[in-house]
Amino acid sequence: MPSPFPPISPRAQEDRNPAIRLFGRRFFADQTVPEYLVEFLLVAASEKRIAGETKIISIFPESELLRSWPANVTLEYAPKAHLNLKLFAFLGASRLDSRHSTHRQHYRELVTKYMGQGRLSVSGDVHGPDVLRTLENLFLGFQGIGAQRTWCAASFLPVTRGLLACESIWQETKATANGVTDWFRALQFFSHTQQVFLARGGELLYLQLCNLLRKDEPTVRQWANDAGIALAKREADPRKLRDALEGALSASLDACPPTVGKLAEFLDIDVDPETSQETDYTNGSQPRWATCGWCPEESWQESLLFALEVLRVCEAVIDPIERIELLEFACAMQVLRALCAQSSRQTGSDTQGRDGAGPMGFVWVLSDPRGDELVVKQISRRNLNAVQRLIHAAIRRPEFATDFHGLTDEQIAKIYKDADRGYGHKLFMTLGKRIGLIVPRRGSGARFVLSEKLLRYLVLALIRPGERVTYDTFKDLLFAHYGMAVDDRRISSACEWTGTARLTSLGRKSDGWLLDMLNASGVLINLSDSCSLVANSFGQTEATA
Repeated sequence: MPSPFPPISPRAQEDRNPAIRLFGRRFFADQTVPEYLVEFLLVAASEKRIAGETKIISIFPESELLRSWPANVTLEYAPKAHLNLKLFAFLGASRLDSRHSTHRQHYRELVTKYMGQGRLSVSGDVHGPDVLRTLENLFLGFQGIGAQRTWCAASFLPVTRGLLACESIWQETKATANGVTDWFRALQFFSHTQQVFLARGGELLYLQLCNLLRKDEPTVRQWANDAGIALAKREADPRKLRDALEGALSASLDACPPTVGKLAEFLDIDVDPETSQETDYTNGSQPRWATCGWCPEESWQESLLFALEVLRVCEAVIDPIERIELLEFACAMQVLRALCAQSSRQTGSDTQGRDGAGPMGFVWVLSDPRGDELVVKQISRRNLNAVQRLIHAAIRRPEFATDFHGLTDEQIAKIYKDADRGYGHKLFMTLGKRIGLIVPRRGSGARFVLSEKLLRYLVLALIRPGERVTYDTFKDLLFAHYGMAVDDRRISSACEWTGTARLTSLGRKSDGWLLDMLNASGVLINLSDSCSLVANSFGQTEATA
């Protein structure tokens, strides 16, 4: 199996699935797009440690520590639960059957404490209950996902550090069986480690970046040159890239007015520190540590592209809420790219040696969203099928089936079925449809397209803020980062990778729809009939070096 980072031994139970052995622990189909980002930022912003040693309070460990990572040692982080804040914000909007009596009772106690002892100072005709109702609506408005879940399993939008919370699962059956009638007794029946919704996908993305930041500059620069990607000095040097990512992610987490964070702290801890103490600490003062999984060590190449995209989105001068949406796209697109790149490596020369593949060993043929170009539409459908076959075949490599001894054919078939659905090509399809990269969402004839939001993400992620590139260069960047083929030349070559006959002509200009979308988005500058520029105008007044 691929060498893991951190360099730990696989766990017999968790890493038995062949897809997890291939892609790492783990990308999972049931994890939503917002939750990939929430979990990624949760790990980044939480206190961390390696081998139980020095605590890390920065976004990433120092470069020296990354380069000297000890063997058989995992990364641990200490996420906060923020149960009081979730209870205050989400209980009133949750399903009635999910509101346990102890939860309702504690909510009433919190409201009483908020109002008591002069904690809420109001003036004029405004009354305390009105202020609390306004605060409840404010934080309910930051709900990112989980409206149909129990209140504690919902997540906030990651607009500030104080809203980043781990997943909490209420074990109602156990609580009822034990006759729980008191809030602090009920706290024993909240699980913060099941990872049902925050299912490790964000952890894996974070580990991919840590894996990249261990590399040396010559290795990074050589691969980028071979891939046709021009890097600035700070992008090619992992030490400088680490510092740039650290600053960009920190600035994004601190972009929200500090008042929101202070209000969150007041509602969560100030009036009831005991709940936080019970959920976030063990043995009185030790943080409750969560253990990360691992990623394939060879995934640093696609991680470099992910790092560049995250950096550019974070440094763009845009609305903080829009930045969150674009970072969600970045996480989802990295998952899709990682599935294809790792599958291509494992299938070997039969895939990577074909003409038409991008630097990562695969190609996605984009068709026009309306489906007017019938030839390209059909090629895109066949190409998507080829991508699914690539992932399907990689999971079935013999080296990932070493634990199948003694199992029946039916048991083995079930393992592969679970791998395909939860972690393999069906994960690729599910996630691609969620972000608008694959249409239709239901029915046959699925193909690759670009939505307006996805195209906006690509412009901001592939072009440095405040810079502009030629239209041909932008198409080269699409191909280098994601293997996206949009014009006649690359689509014709992609036919060979897809496994069909190479076409000499598609009949008409196949990328006209992309020019139209860029023009409608206001990012295309037409200099002449033969030369256009694509601009990322969301930069600082002074360009970043």
